[in-house]
Formats: sequence, structure tokens, C-alpha cells
Amino acid sequence: MSNAPAYGAYRTGRLWAAAGVSFGVLFVGSGFALLSLLEFDERCSHGMVQGPGRLRDVRNQAFPPATICEFEGGDVSAGGTGILGAVLWLSLLALAVSVVAALLAECFEPPAEHHLAEPVSRADKLRRTGTAFFVTGSVFLMFYALVAWQLFTGPSSSCSAGSDWGSNSPRTLDYSFFPPQATCQYSSGMTRQMVPEWAQSLAVVLAVPALIAGVGFVLAWRRWWSERRRP
Repeated sequence: MSNAPAYGAYRTGRLWAAAGVSFGVLFVGSGFALLSLLEFDERCSHGMVQGPGRLRDVRNQAFPPATICEFEGGDVSAGGTGILGAVLWLSLLALAVSVVAALLAECFEPPAEHHLAEPVSRADKLRRTGTAFFVTGSVFLMFYALVAWQLFTGPSSSCSAGSDWGSNSPRTLDYSFFPPQATCQYSSGMTRQMVPEWAQSLAVVLAVPALIAGVGFVLAWRRWWSERRRP
């Protein structure tokens, strides 16, 4: 048996289990929504979808994933709307609350005899917080690299990278690394955002659990290091 003194750490197993279930429902539900809207916008644009009145517009919704055909007398949609949309939003909320609560719990050190705590050593606490920080940080970095890699080609060439524009290359305006975004202005005067708004928002959201996990890891490391320095 180890002689290392035990300290308190909140039990987070049920929170992580709830996060896992919520992610599973979110993943399956989003996949079903995406399958149901395949080619729906084209069918709607070609008059193959009947609606109340004349078709006015077709728009895509990032989350829950859906295609909405706007008619004069109302909307016709496919994907994550109605009951499925409500389930996806509730799953996302449950996932966010469970993950944030579990990561925040790792930042505190309750008494070992607390009814919500379990005894752990400093080394175990350091491993727990280190694993959480590695996972959340990796998810954030991978997604950030996926949506922001074009920003690292240079402020003056982000929008024109990968094409031979000649003397009519677009300009990069409002260059920002965090949140990752740049505005491309073309010679015609038209502008567009290089990173979709949903991807920009998701990059910011994913930074939150990584930051909380990082704080928990630093606190655990400081407690572990202070104990090691004691005579």
C-alpha cells in the first residue's frame, strides 16, 4: 500500500458519463439530420418540394444542421428542426454543462471526507488534470488548425492563397488570429468572411474547456510541487 497522503477530489465519473451520453445523442442526431437534408436544397430550388406559395429563398442552418426553404406562406425544412432540433440543442447543452462542471471540479480540493469527494494522491490528481488538459487542448488545437491554417499564409495573401489572381487578387481585411477570421475583399467590391461564422464561434467555444482544464492542471502541479519541496 502506498504511504502517500490522500487528499480530496470531487467525483466526476457521473459527469463524464453524462457528457459521453450527450455526445453520442448529439453525434447520431446530427448524422441523421445531415442525411435527411442531402440534396433537399436542390430539390427545393427546382420546384420538387411543394410549399405554401412561391419560393422566396433557400438557406442552410449550421446547427442544428438543416436546410430551410422559405415560401411566401411559410417554411418547409429538412434536417435538424422540430423535435429533432430540440433534442440536438438539449444534448449540446447537457454536453457543455457536464464537461464544464467536471473540469471546474478538478480545480478545487475539497476535504477527503466530503461526501462528494474521493481520496487521491497528489500524483493521481496531477495525472487526472493532465489528461483532461491534454484531451481538451488537443481538440481545440486540431479544430483551430483546421479552420485557421489559411491565416498563417500571411496577412496580405490569406484570401488569394491557392489561386493565380494576377493583378485582381483579393485583399485581406480585418485579420485576426483569435477568433480566427479574415474578411476577403474582391476587386468588384464584394466581401466575404474567409472562416464561416459557425466555425469561428466553435473555435472560441472549444477554447473554454481547454482553458479551464489548463487552470486545473496548473493548480494541481503547484500543489504537487509544493509538497515535494517540503522538508
